[in-house]
Amino acid sequence: MQFPILSVIIFIPLVAALLILLLPAQQRNWIRGLALGAVTLDFLLTLVVYFSYDAAAGGYQMLERFAWLPALGISYYVGVDGISAPLVLMAGVVAFCGVLVSWNVDDRPREFFSFLLFLAVSVLGVFASLDLFQLFFFFELAIFPKYLMIVVWGSPKTREYGGMKLTLYLFIGSMFALLGALAIYFGSGLRTFDMLALEKAGFAAEFQRFWFLFVFLGFGVLGGIFPFYSWAPDGHVAAPTAISMMLAGVEMKVGTFAALRVGIMLLPEGARHWAWLILALATVNVVYGALIAMIQSDFKYVIGFSSVSHMGLVLIGFASLNAKGLLGAGLQMFSHGVMTALFFAVVGMVYDRTHTRDIARLGGLYRKMPWAAVGFIIGGLVSMGMPGFSGFVAEFPIFMGAWQAMPVVAIIAILGILITAAYILLVVRRVFFGDLPADYEMVADISLLDKIAIGVLAAMMIALGCFPVLMEPLVASGVGRIMALLGGM
Repeated sequence: MQFPILSVIIFIPLVAALLILLLPAQQRNWIRGLALGAVTLDFLLTLVVYFSYDAAAGGYQMLERFAWLPALGISYYVGVDGISAPLVLMAGVVAFCGVLVSWNVDDRPREFFSFLLFLAVSVLGVFASLDLFQLFFFFELAIFPKYLMIVVWGSPKTREYGGMKLTLYLFIGSMFALLGALAIYFGSGLRTFDMLALEKAGFAAEFQRFWFLFVFLGFGVLGGIFPFYSWAPDGHVAAPTAISMMLAGVEMKVGTFAALRVGIMLLPEGARHWAWLILALATVNVVYGALIAMIQSDFKYVIGFSSVSHMGLVLIGFASLNAKGLLGAGLQMFSHGVMTALFFAVVGMVYDRTHTRDIARLGGLYRKMPWAAVGFIIGGLVSMGMPGFSGFVAEFPIFMGAWQAMPVVAIIAILGILITAAYILLVVRRVFFGDLPADYEMVADISLLDKIAIGVLAAMMIALGCFPVLMEPLVASGVGRIMALLGGM
């Protein structure tokens, strides 16, 4: 019997979260240490999963299954393929870095770290799920802790608005996704939620065309698809740093991953029928998100709208329905997750020391926080799609796939790269270079734990950019399965 590594990865944060809640509130060092120990072990195990995956063999590996509610066709069923293995690793590294940058949280750290670990359970569970009910279960699990962490530890001016807006949007999206999931369950006639079995159900073309948008857009709300994106920048800005990292870096990928797994892979004819609409909406994501990011005066809002723009590239890759686009989308989910976590980590470090996010009031911080400045610049180069960084490796095949599917989409969407370069360069110059305001002469440098978080995230993006062979074969193996379901398009 093989070691149940995926179950261990999913439930280590759960056990740690429950243990933290049992600790006395004054035991802050024990609380922080337990949280860090859990995410460190999880991160190491996600590395084991990633490097143990056999890309040559492909398919789902490290499978675990047992009957959960057999009368309803529900099983606990987990496994990873070439698409989900990198996302499990991404969730592990972002959770690890989220704990590092939250080390000095003094307001109820017991509850803060336990809720953060509950979020980790949710995202890891979604990425590993092969049962549709189980996927939806883990998908919904995150809504309550997300809301609490925003309204309790978020920005005082916007936390109630941002938290409520995020929760309502995601509940509405979940409602439509649930309707689609139930339709798939009953429409299959198999009375099972096993997604591998449902892939072979042979749904009628009319059924797929009708229910595809329920599923894809329902899950796509969490992915920030236009016009249902506005929760994202408001939610990201209202959230504390670690939750911004998890929301933009990981949770948005949960939405797009579920849209891919349930929408495209179970309803491929529906995906073919509505691909033009997804391409159109995603193109608006890319260009509109970048334009709005460029005019923001709030440092954190720039990154919030940047996330909306870059998630549009993932959706374009999906909707291209060809191997190049899907390969780029898989790589972009990982690249963007790590990049955005790095961005929000640096923004949080700047705000903690200057107590402002107003770009006009900042400047010259490279002198005081050189490590943070370098980290942000590396993230910016990734965001701009510069060669040698993970953004280029991911975005180039997306544009190739878009050109193959609908050239006008590639032509319009590539404007997003130009606009992204403009606002990233402007933000770097205004925040980190130029004259240092007198108010910040006494600003302290970031901590060692902050530097470790920046170093780990930056190293992953550089490694993927310089050595794409580290990930490309894995993602390609997952894409091969999707192409088979699409009929080899």
